Amino acid sequence: MKSINKRRTYGEHLTPIQIFKKYILPEIQNQLYNYIWVDLFAGKGNLILPILELIPQNKRIEFFRKHIYLFDIQKKLVKLAIQNAMKYGIPKEIAEQNIIQRDTIKYYPEFLLNLDFPVYHITNPPYLYIGYIVKHKETQKYLEYFVGKNKGYQDLYQLGLMNDLRFNINKMIYIIPSNFLFGYSISNKIRNDFFKYYKISKAIIFEKEIFEYTGTNVIICYFERKNKPEHKIFSFKGTKINKYIQKKIYTLSPKNHYRAGNVFEKFVNEFKANSPLKINFYLTLEEVEQNKGNLKINVIDANKFNGKEYQKSQIYVNKKLYNKIKSNILFIRTVDTGSSNGKAGLYKIYDIFQVEGILVSRAKYRTHPIQIFIEPLLSYEEQIILMNYFNLLLEYFRKKTDSEFLTTYKYSNSEYTRKYLGLSQTKKLIYTFPWLKLTKKEKTYLKFLITNKEINKIITFIKNHK
Repeated sequence: MKSINKRRTYGEHLTPIQIFKKYILPEIQNQLYNYIWVDLFAGKGNLILPILELIPQNKRIEFFRKHIYLFDIQKKLVKLAIQNAMKYGIPKEIAEQNIIQRDTIKYYPEFLLNLDFPVYHITNPPYLYIGYIVKHKETQKYLEYFVGKNKGYQDLYQLGLMNDLRFNINKMIYIIPSNFLFGYSISNKIRNDFFKYYKISKAIIFEKEIFEYTGTNVIICYFERKNKPEHKIFSFKGTKINKYIQKKIYTLSPKNHYRAGNVFEKFVNEFKANSPLKINFYLTLEEVEQNKGNLKINVIDANKFNGKEYQKSQIYVNKKLYNKIKSNILFIRTVDTGSSNGKAGLYKIYDIFQVEGILVSRAKYRTHPIQIFIEPLLSYEEQIILMNYFNLLLEYFRKKTDSEFLTTYKYSNSEYTRKYLGLSQTKKLIYTFPWLKLTKKEKTYLKFLITNKEINKIITFIKNHK
């Protein structure tokens, strides 16, 4: 437990040597004498020291002196990195000169910029989201990093990127959370600021576990500085690794904050219905308390899960809330279960839980089942049409984008990579349902298309009724 807390305190996820040897070393092995190989968050040195295996034994000490510098904030890890350097034949006193304890976010080692070769920074920086930092006493010391020029950034790794930008580093390889490319608000600022100066030459996207102690989904990004600062569309080759290996071209545009996998977002923004349904989430205990009565409703408590099922109970409410709960039959499952029939999407509450409502008795969590309340009220049949419409389009975009508009939830051995569907994404997809402005004939036709799963014709229908 102590080591887990320490990893959380420092945001450290030490890189296995095999990751370096397989995915990074082949890219740089013909340039070893052209750069100073630097890791500002070096840990045990696994992202730099294996370079020495390619250097003849009789030249390693001289190469180390001129071409390798490692830094880490933790004294213990610096000692381990020095010991690892000694295993490659580097004398301790020489290793101690170039493997240095230092807080490189706060104190960038500018002396590196005045040495004989340009810096090539290869690193797996600390990942520590500012939302976590604020909530935990042991990490609140890092809040001082996020002021002044760093105000608005969301994670320690983002500060590492911006430091390299400010000190004009031309080439970097970063192992960072994939939300850098695929995240929404958490990454918009860093992408807007960073991609004015840099482009990605290639990337490796992992949807499988590569670190021992974290489920964080990561990418290896190969960054190159642009010839001049500019906001411009650029493309790069990406390799995605999960149960399969896929190669594809990603195109990033400043119009959508350089976010990758933007097909879904483009559709829901462009084809929002002229008169969309209004959506609200959660049946809260507060609302129940405000609407007490003698009409009984069977519910599950989303905050009481015993590992197998949610606790069932009864609530007693007035006629107004009774009708509201009974009339809204759907809930959103935001997280894939891993089974083929348990993907994120809209479902009937009674079919899954054999109750009429989903109560939130304590905190609202985005990952538990969430009852949806729709205005204006739709009939039972209309809600089923909406449910099928939603799930058809969601699955269509999952296949079209390999689920890249969703957030990876957890690694598992399931038949697909488990994903998380955000509530804002849920709302936006429902907003494309044009039901309120359709004629009776158009409703009949759309229902026919949905029933027969004519997804391409449904897409055409939506575009024609915008």
